[in-house]
Amino acid sequence: MSNEIIPVSPELLALIGTEGINALGLPKREIFLLDIVVAGTTFCPIVQELYPTLLPDTVLRMVRQPQNEHDENAIAIYYEEHRIGYVPQELNLVISRLMDAGKEFYARVVQVKKINEWVRISAKLFMIE
Repeated sequence: MSNEIIPVSPELLALIGTEGINALGLPKREIFLLDIVVAGTTFCPIVQELYPTLLPDTVLRMVRQPQNEHDENAIAIYYEEHRIGYVPQELNLVISRLMDAGKEFYARVVQVKKINEWVRISAKLFMIE
């Protein structure tokens, strides 16, 4: 097999298709980016009921919300179908731009702690490459 670099052409992109590079069967890499405390959990009306099920290593979905009236870089964090909070505003700029460019992200629960009526969810954010 040759070690030369093959230039990306429209034909090669058509061969890859809409599934992207992973359609070629290449393994995905998960790249750890940062630790966060999920913001806005007090605005989730059922966070108290969800609290016991948010165990360490639970995977959380990250969904971009460019139309959010409070923050155009907002990234919501979901557990199953429930929005439990957001990536903190001071940390979401670069990730929101990468999401807008088509990169995939997810969060993984590290620790959940109940402090009075506040459910503090610590998580690690990952990018899928």
